[in-house]
Amino acid sequence: MTAPAHWRREDGGDLVLLLHVQPGARRTAVAGLYGAGVEARLKLALAAPPVDGKANAALLRYLAAAFGVPQKSVTLERGEASRQKTVRIARPALRPDESWALASEGERR
Repeated sequence: MTAPAHWRREDGGDLVLLLHVQPGARRTAVAGLYGAGVEARLKLALAAPPVDGKANAALLRYLAAAFGVPQKSVTLERGEASRQKTVRIARPALRPDESWALASEGERR
């Protein structure tokens, strides 16, 4: 049995993700975990600069595409000006977070 992924939780039909975002990367991709235990966050590298909201917009577009929902179904709840973000995805059609959790086990950065 695997340990729970503290960086994600179900809230009704929604999914809430705790993220550590690194803007300015070469490409947008899941980059493992940041932190450990209940403080762990999913680490996402973003190929967008951290200026004028470009990184936040790229994050929301990426998550909408990954979870198969319209962009309006992905909301930034906390962390607009921070690398530590909380994002809500309303009624995700796809669940890539399940494979991200398996792939990130043992990866701490």
